[in-house]
Amino acid sequence: MVSDLISSENFEAALGIHLYKAGRLLQGNGIPFGIVLGGTDINEDAKYAEKVRVMGEVLDEARFAVSFTEAMKETALAHWPHARNKIYVQAQGILTSPNASFNWEEFLQTAGIPQDINDQRLFLLICGLRRVKDPLYLVDVFAEWHREEPSIHLIIIGPEVDPVFAEEVKEKVKRAEGIHLLQEIPQEDLHAAVKRSFAVVNSSISEGMSAAILEAMDLNVPVLARNIPGNAAIITHKETGLLYSTPQEFVQLSQILINDPFLHRKMVTRAKEYVTNRHLWDHERTTYQNLVLKLR
Repeated sequence: MVSDLISSENFEAALGIHLYKAGRLLQGNGIPFGIVLGGTDINEDAKYAEKVRVMGEVLDEARFAVSFTEAMKETALAHWPHARNKIYVQAQGILTSPNASFNWEEFLQTAGIPQDINDQRLFLLICGLRRVKDPLYLVDVFAEWHREEPSIHLIIIGPEVDPVFAEEVKEKVKRAEGIHLLQEIPQEDLHAAVKRSFAVVNSSISEGMSAAILEAMDLNVPVLARNIPGNAAIITHKETGLLYSTPQEFVQLSQILINDPFLHRKMVTRAKEYVTNRHLWDHERTTYQNLVLKLR
């Protein structure tokens, strides 16, 4: 129990991530706490009246809350207008560190991809295996594309967050040509793999602010993301990335990107500028240092 942990370790304060999942565990434990809005709490959990009630009570007790975007803050305020002065906006800070000694050939071998594959045909979908990330959204259309163009491959990589759903993903991927499933790897290795890939893909039903998207931008790798509010808040279509609304549109946009080096160069350049100007890790650190003072 969280209350037992707080008591046994004599914690003086806490910072929770996710207004519903973490917030309800911190309520009533007698220590000051802050909450970082996760995305699914505002976009998904807020669809249920009982969860809205609980999250409202969490906000009442919290010293502060952090939203990644102004849009997310306004969505939260539509449910809990009394919390306006408690919610601060701070985008995620991004700092990438690719492993210089990363073994790309071994990575491809582990994924079951031919060693002579052209890097320009490898797409990377980074996500925990849970339904809100919807990793199966593109599998059928991508497998069909792979049959037409065998050099095209998609790697889905991430931890098994939902074990039951993870089994569903494994079974589906087994039957899909050109789709490969890998377990999570150390962050520096992941950054190196992103850097060698043609594009990073996001297929989530809901997002707060995707670190995988921002890290790809920082690494000068194009992003193709599902057109949902959380993604559209950080991607300008055909300027800093590509937004798709259907699996078929994903393939169309991918083919355009493969055949248009000018669009590729323009997007990665502007995406890098965007991350550099808007997602500085030291700014994020300063914000949280100041907010933690409210927990005294």
